[in-house]
Amino acid sequence: MRNWLLPEYIADILPATARQVESAKAAMLEGFRVAGYELVLPPLIEYIDSLVSEGDDTLDLKTFKLDDQLSGRQLGLRADITPQVARIDAHLLGERTGVTRLCYAGSVVHSRPSGLTSSREPLQVGAELYGYAGIEADLEIIELMLSTLEKTGVKKLRLDVGHIAIYRGLAAAAGLSPEVSRELFGLLQNKDAAGIAARVAGVAEPYKSAFLALPELYGPVAVLEKARTRLPSLPEVELGLMQLSAIARAMEGRVELSFDLAELRGDFYHTGLMFAAYAPGWSDAIARGGRYDNVGRRFGRARPATGFSLDLRDLLRILPERDPSRGIRVSARHLPAAAAEVARLRAGGEMVVVDYLGESAAALNCDRELVPAADGWQLAPFH
Repeated sequence: MRNWLLPEYIADILPATARQVESAKAAMLEGFRVAGYELVLPPLIEYIDSLVSEGDDTLDLKTFKLDDQLSGRQLGLRADITPQVARIDAHLLGERTGVTRLCYAGSVVHSRPSGLTSSREPLQVGAELYGYAGIEADLEIIELMLSTLEKTGVKKLRLDVGHIAIYRGLAAAAGLSPEVSRELFGLLQNKDAAGIAARVAGVAEPYKSAFLALPELYGPVAVLEKARTRLPSLPEVELGLMQLSAIARAMEGRVELSFDLAELRGDFYHTGLMFAAYAPGWSDAIARGGRYDNVGRRFGRARPATGFSLDLRDLLRILPERDPSRGIRVSARHLPAAAAEVARLRAGGEMVVVDYLGESAAALNCDRELVPAADGWQLAPFH
């Protein structure tokens, strides 16, 4: 039995890359901090009914479940941090009545991978804004997402924007049952034109034509005017198109922009605008976000909310190189006498490596060594 093998879609991160990951994570969190986002650290494990909403089949399938030996209740390993942050805003920070900005960085675990190249242990980093329903909050989150990716080194970003409330408004006006609405939702997610046509064959006009039009309403900002001529005038449609137009105006010249009114690849809890960042060389979105108003209702407080997240593991191949500076060797036989000097150097940020075996500079990653001198200790080149 090869007990060193890891499960499928699970991988170690080795020393050099691990340092890059931690440095990138720290830089992202610092970027969030200076924008006013407070860091929270939710637990990896919770009761399952806190992690997964009733009816959220996708997240339910992703979530590992186990029995709690103490309470007898079912626990889950988190597959998404957003529900946890919603719980914190609704319950632990419930005394706050204004805008609350929160951020996080931590591993989540998936029972099955999201794609062929996806890890089952994403390192999810994100930021969320609670308490303001205006489009300005969505724009703040979108700008934070784009700037975070750009500072990490992602080039030639493209922003795709959709609006899930347009579909939900059409489904409600058409009188679709929850079962039919969910099935049609899945067909639209997969851009299955034939399946969509078969599913809406018995739906009354103008809703039948609207559902058939949704997969075709994709492209630059001009598609929004096209949507106004092909979709019925419903409050959800009018509001959705107005908000998408506001995004277009605000992002003009900032980033390559496209719109997709059949982009329904958000999570179960999304309620309005949805957006995703893409770049050449990636087969899927690098970061996703959107509005999920009232996600905290099941925790006792429904509030407007918007946010984004990314998987830092997806960015491993472009993370900035770790600090190339090398360390200082100190021979093990000198360590007792040099202990105070070693402590001083380490307190100043230097890496000091104790050499037990007489190893080479390359093996120790050191370019200097600590050697005795007439007046104490000095640094000398180490080759």
